[in-house]
Amino acid sequence: MTGSDLLERARTAFAGRQWAEAFSALSNVDRERGLDAEDVERLATAAYLVGKEVESEAAWARAHQERLQAGEPAGAASCALRLAFLLMERGESAPASGWIARASRILDEVEGCVEQGYLLLPSAVRHVYEGDYARAFDTFVAAAELGERFADPELVAFARHGQGRALLRMGRREEGVALLDEAMAAVEAGEVGPIFAGDIYCSVIEACHESFDVRRAAEWTSALTRWCEAQPDLVPYRGQCLIRRAEILRLRGQWEDAASEASRAREWLLNPPPKRAVGAAYYQLGELHRVRGEQRAAEVAYREASRWGRRPEPGMALLRLEQGEVKAAASTIRVALDQAREPRDRCALLPAAVEIAVANSDLETARLASEELAEMAKEFDTPLLHAHASRSTGAVLMAGGDAMASLPLLHRSVALWEELGAPYESARARALCGLASRALEDHTTAELELEAARATFQRLGATPDLAWLARLTRSEDPMRGRRLTARELEVLRLVAAGHTNRAIAAQLHLSERTVERHVSNIFAKLGLASRSAATAYAYEHQLV
Repeated sequence: MTGSDLLERARTAFAGRQWAEAFSALSNVDRERGLDAEDVERLATAAYLVGKEVESEAAWARAHQERLQAGEPAGAASCALRLAFLLMERGESAPASGWIARASRILDEVEGCVEQGYLLLPSAVRHVYEGDYARAFDTFVAAAELGERFADPELVAFARHGQGRALLRMGRREEGVALLDEAMAAVEAGEVGPIFAGDIYCSVIEACHESFDVRRAAEWTSALTRWCEAQPDLVPYRGQCLIRRAEILRLRGQWEDAASEASRAREWLLNPPPKRAVGAAYYQLGELHRVRGEQRAAEVAYREASRWGRRPEPGMALLRLEQGEVKAAASTIRVALDQAREPRDRCALLPAAVEIAVANSDLETARLASEELAEMAKEFDTPLLHAHASRSTGAVLMAGGDAMASLPLLHRSVALWEELGAPYESARARALCGLASRALEDHTTAELELEAARATFQRLGATPDLAWLARLTRSEDPMRGRRLTARELEVLRLVAAGHTNRAIAAQLHLSERTVERHVSNIFAKLGLASRSAATAYAYEHQLV
């Protein structure tokens, strides 16, 4: 294949978004005969999209120099800004600032060009981080106007999305969401290049999570997933994409799929150079381990999340609660709330704060937290927060002895969780409905609600919740457990602790075949079909 053929193949691969092939072919041509500035920019883009950040930065710097030497100041400034954006993403603010200053100096001598709009973006982003949302909005508006003036849909889309995020932070939700959707429409229409398209996808999904808009987050997460899957070589956005997908799957009760996505995200983000976002992947894994009763694995995951800069609350505090360390849980969540200043951060902590305070019999703290959560729900006005607030307020009323007042709130919470397709959260609210009905001596309704909650917990493998339900309802059936022999009970407890048959055999000094026979007998006697069901049974009947 001649150099010209290879270059044509590289350009075709680039146009077809086959990033690995494009990077390889462009690199080969570059080694053999060099590339012009436009192809060096293609090389820089492809390198970034396959996760080769160092090579991408070098290529952008080189393209910058080639544009300068060719007497193309606007193009040189554009390359400098692209390099600055990459450095900003990596947290290298000083080098990024240097390249922005260089672009600014070059553009001082250029009269009227679209690059002046791109030059506004770093300032707008900085205003967001500084909390000056009105100034950020105005700067994004100015950038969008330049994008429209020079017919650059990529700049317009990025600036529109920036305006939307600024408006959300200013509390103008309806206007902000409309602008986010407008920016995403441009991305979906293919008007935005691959790097900015991925950035906008991730940013919009993050905005949905910040504003607790679960439905929109799910829709755009699915869109981002499809976008990534259409470009199998793509690296930078896969980690964040999978983390958000794992969150949605966890909410919808698809825990195995959620664990798979979170694990994939962790592996992607740990690829050199590892990204700090891996902390969020570890946190999702910790949450999944915790709700399934895998306490040791949850502890490890939360600690890894913390090591990578993701605070492990409220998960770690709830883990301490499930471990029976109520005082430690209360201290952990109190410190987290004391340090959380942003309303969005507090909203994520308050439901756990109510739950822990009720368990600690600290009803005044629980009441204050539930009232703050209710105010937040009014402010953000999303089903997710209304569902949390209704359940939390209902739980506080019930703990204070007012079961009658708690029921309408708990029923509303159930309805909202079901509307969101969140079976685990719905079951937790239904369990509280059952306890409130029992307190009012409505035993028929109480039995129906508690059985429905128990069935969902069993289906999901939510072993700590089965144990919690058993303790609250005193529904354990000790006679059923006594049908097992002493050795079978030992084996069941080890199964519930997550040990394999081989590990159980080693611990009990038995053959692996003997353990298999004991497990089979346990399943037959208790009418169970899986190890997860056996684990749930052991927790529900307090055999662990």
